[in-house]
Amino acid sequence: MVTTPSPLLADRFAPRPEFGRTDLIVVDADPATAWKSLRGLDLTELRGGLAALAVWVRDAPERVRGRPARTPTRLTWNDLDAGTDWMILGENPGQEIVLGAVGKFWRPVVKWMPCEPRDFPDFAEPGYGKVVWSFTALPYGDRRTLFSSEIRVTLTDPRAWLSFRRYWRISTPAIALIARSVLRTAKNDAERL
Repeated sequence: MVTTPSPLLADRFAPRPEFGRTDLIVVDADPATAWKSLRGLDLTELRGGLAALAVWVRDAPERVRGRPARTPTRLTWNDLDAGTDWMILGENPGQEIVLGAVGKFWRPVVKWMPCEPRDFPDFAEPGYGKVVWSFTALPYGDRRTLFSSEIRVTLTDPRAWLSFRRYWRISTPAIALIARSVLRTAKNDAERL
């Protein structure tokens, strides 16, 4: 029997977030099947027309640098880790994966700050935000799974907090749309397996 990890990996990277949101969905599949669909998710296949947004986010740093965008065949969590400023911070196989990024997200063109996963918890350079995006797949009854998507944001100083607060108010609907689309797509994939 799989039990809820305590504490969650997300707690290690953002124990006291200043902003956040959580989305949940019940999946009619056992936890192993559900995890397989979540962990293997191809973000170019998000439901609700969000695949283009996922590709746009992935290629934004290249466009800013004046390089042509790539045409992806797949965009997985590992691809984000290897080819963008997002990183896999940690994983509890079969239960939880945590991604993160450091940047000034509230700017028209995001200023990303390179950071290694081991340095993420202690990163404190003024003017930046740290975002943690975690996904869990936990047993829900005998044959179902509860998927969660949790976004946690921590800012490194009061000025960054004020800037991000304005951004958060405007961007929350889009962030919610993306998080729910990830969960719905993984759910649909798991229920087809």
